[in-house]
Amino acid sequence: MSEIPIATYFHIAIHTFVWKHNGMHTTESSQFIGTASPLPDEFRRNSVRKIIHVDMDMFYAAVEILDNPSLKNLPIVVGGSPTSRSVVCTASYAARKFGVRSAMACSVAQRLCPQAIFLPPRFERYQEISRKIREIFQRYTDKIEPLSLDEAYLDVTDSTLGLYASQIARHIKEDILRELGLTCSAGVGPNKLIAKIASDFKKPNGLVVVTPDQALEFMRPLTVRKIHGIGPATEARLAAVGIKTCADILAMSREELDQKLGRLGGWMWHAARGEDSRPVETHYDRKSFGREDTFEKDETDLGRIESRLKDLSESVCASMDKRGVKGRTITLKVKYFDFESITRSRTIKDMTVDPDIVMATAMDLLKTKTAVGQRPIRLIGVSLSHLDQTTPLILTQSRVESMSSTPSTSNS
Repeated sequence: MSEIPIATYFHIAIHTFVWKHNGMHTTESSQFIGTASPLPDEFRRNSVRKIIHVDMDMFYAAVEILDNPSLKNLPIVVGGSPTSRSVVCTASYAARKFGVRSAMACSVAQRLCPQAIFLPPRFERYQEISRKIREIFQRYTDKIEPLSLDEAYLDVTDSTLGLYASQIARHIKEDILRELGLTCSAGVGPNKLIAKIASDFKKPNGLVVVTPDQALEFMRPLTVRKIHGIGPATEARLAAVGIKTCADILAMSREELDQKLGRLGGWMWHAARGEDSRPVETHYDRKSFGREDTFEKDETDLGRIESRLKDLSESVCASMDKRGVKGRTITLKVKYFDFESITRSRTIKDMTVDPDIVMATAMDLLKTKTAVGQRPIRLIGVSLSHLDQTTPLILTQSRVESMSSTPSTSNS
């Protein structure tokens, strides 16, 4: 297993700890990170959950190697031809040594790693394996929140199996390896924030456990980019006010954070302390349905753009109709040749799932609200929102598969 890149005053050890749950003390042996540090009583009362985040290791590439063992230890890039506009869905660890990363243009990946083997994604196969992984999860809990085909949160707080959270995580890892021939990494923590960060610490094939009492010291040395939800733009904004690590946040008062960051300050205050009250969601309220597509080359021909928009409109409406959902707000997305991206929306009087209405509205927005015909278009998309769906949608495996029908850029 790989070394954990963390400050030297942190250590890894075999530690027997007491995790309070529902008034009972349970003793559990597992690997842990950090040194124990008491947390405020209020946070302690809100930290009785036991959450596991499971993340498959280089999932798409791993499935390709599973099906073709001759690819083992070779630089594999899943995402399409380097002569196309495809982006990297995922890359094997052998390719990552050359700097190849998810969401990178395949053409760039080839320049970094000329010997890389490029493979088109096979989503049906990945979905098949994902369903088997989900079946393994269900042996241990029914509280599962899938994030994509290759990762999920599991709430095992109320498990009746007589196993500790770290034992469940280890069993899941062993089951997946034995039955599917794949490795995964798992993080165990008192909430989703910490569990997700922990799962990334010992990739590949890692298992990291963080108890409530270790949460504060676990978070302290981390860069803010480690916090799920903070991207390059927010990272730059934080750096501009002198915030690069959680320790920088912990050194500030709540008032100072609010003054520097506005509403973001309150969220950062809690995140830096490892506090997260979000439950594992097995249901969710979907806000919109949409599809988008990238042209093979920058497109100026209105007829070809219209044809693509028609296909997208029909696909969106078919997906909504299948679920008994209608929408009122039609949104057109356009990305120009220079990567400038715009959206234009219109809310109509009546709910609809009629592809002709969606298409006509999107085309009118295209002709009247964009620079079509004047500036080449790289990507086009359409979506419907303001839905009439009032019943939360269940996060079934088929829902996750539809969420992952386009190349993932977070496959790890």
